[in-house]
Amino acid sequence: MSSHHQILVIGGGTAGIMVASQLIKQKKLRDVAVIEPSDTHYYQPAWTLVGAGTYDFDKTARPMSTVMPKEATWIKDKATGFDPENNIVHTATQGDISYDYLVVVPGLAYDYSLVPGLGEAMDKGVVCSNYTDPKHTWNVIKNFKGGTALFTQPTTPIKCGGAPQKIMYLAESHFRKSGVRDKTDVVFATSGTVIFGVKEVAKTLMEVVDRKDINLRFYHKLVAVDGDKKIAWYELGKDITAGGCVVMAGEDDDRLLDDSFQYNYKDVKVTVDGNRYGIHYDMLHTAPPSVAPEFVKNSVLVNDAGWLDVDHKTMQHTKYPNIFGLGDVAALPTAKTGAAIRKQVPIVVDNIDKLIKTKSMGSKAYNGYSSCPLVTDYGKMVLAEFDYNNNFTPDPKLKQMLVFDSSKEHWRLWMLKKYGLPYLYWNKMMKGQDV
Repeated sequence: MSSHHQILVIGGGTAGIMVASQLIKQKKLRDVAVIEPSDTHYYQPAWTLVGAGTYDFDKTARPMSTVMPKEATWIKDKATGFDPENNIVHTATQGDISYDYLVVVPGLAYDYSLVPGLGEAMDKGVVCSNYTDPKHTWNVIKNFKGGTALFTQPTTPIKCGGAPQKIMYLAESHFRKSGVRDKTDVVFATSGTVIFGVKEVAKTLMEVVDRKDINLRFYHKLVAVDGDKKIAWYELGKDITAGGCVVMAGEDDDRLLDDSFQYNYKDVKVTVDGNRYGIHYDMLHTAPPSVAPEFVKNSVLVNDAGWLDVDHKTMQHTKYPNIFGLGDVAALPTAKTGAAIRKQVPIVVDNIDKLIKTKSMGSKAYNGYSSCPLVTDYGKMVLAEFDYNNNFTPDPKLKQMLVFDSSKEHWRLWMLKKYGLPYLYWNKMMKGQDV
């Protein structure tokens, strides 16, 4: 079995549905097909709130049939490979599908082999992740009785790099409400060197860290998880070793000699094994290590790091001009967020439309815009908006909400996160409208 479509989209997530909808509704293109095997479409940005017990998980899910554009051809199958020289995509059950233009937006995949032990421990007992099962995260948080609450993340790119700390701020608030905060150490361990890459936002987040008395640990590269012993193992990304061993302040004291590794030291239980450094936890929240889906990673379309190789401004493939890629799978040096996709889609749609109608590209260029709604407490949020250079680029429309500095905590931003953005997603973005 084989078929042909003028425009073929791989993926029915945020990027795929937005691209298909805008091509059909704004550009009046009619032969658009979407390869997507799933029956359900999720609004994943709300999973942070689900994990904090303040949003209904069921409201984040809708049947794929209700978001798929009615005018699009839905190919309910999995893409398995590419033949870009012949403009063909291979599928699992429906044969080869040819195209004039291809949009590759399958999102990303989780590769637990990159952090041994994490796959076996994930979503069991006290190990949780809003990325995979936010309902389990909420069960872990609401049943937490004290000890070390460890929040961490892998070294790979992940969806919304700020998400692992959002749930930490909300969990800390819940610990106070439930009466266990005074017997809890909240720890955030990251391979990064700062709390956030945008300086205006980082300043506010450090104030939140101080207010919430959180221990920050930088240069911590997560390398393994021992679910039975409840230890997260790290390699330190900066040399403070002597004879191959981590230099400690004392045998049972993990105050590292270089203060740049820690902020607001807490005396939590640690174990040192050669050049590995283990933090004992009583609950662990992490993001899964993420990679491009296997059929993309093993194709000729990726760069050396394994992500879809596209131009940073046009999102056109660097080798095949009739292929475009955006969203989480694309090798774009900005945060992988729905907000980034919102800005990327109109550029890709315009470029494809111009190529079809005039044989030349449009003039629009993507500047790396992304944003991260950093929930800092129940009822408070900071909105980090930035470009490729980590310049703070707040949306002027926020002033209409009486938010004049979105790098500061504001209750109106919380309302935007909990109510405004879900409405815009389902009723505007999924419908092919500009937002």
